[in-house]
Amino acid sequence: MLGTKTGLSKGMAVFLTLVLWAAAAWCLYPLLNLDNIDMSNVKPTLYRSAMGITILVIFFGKTLYDLVFPWVTNRALPRLNALLLALYLAILGGGITFVLVRMAALFFKSRQRQGFVL
Repeated sequence: MLGTKTGLSKGMAVFLTLVLWAAAAWCLYPLLNLDNIDMSNVKPTLYRSAMGITILVIFFGKTLYDLVFPWVTNRALPRLNALLLALYLAILGGGITFVLVRMAALFFKSRQRQGFVL
């Protein structure tokens, strides 16, 4: 049919994105205060953090795709939009790196006190 739109509406896409950001924040919250984590129960924290990192990597990949392949939408990407996407991508990449370093620190801290975690 002509004129039919497939996919999510813009409002639903924004809502879903906000829900995924909230889920990522909830999953990554324990990494912000590593001193308060009980080392006897560190395995669920590592799995929860891995889920949060997975969400962030999906956002990173989607943003990179939007930045590198703008001609898919059959229109030029405005310079301001490209600049903001590049800035968002850099911040997201820095956040992923920070979270991975904190996760490795938690893993090595737990190995030091209690032995092998996995």
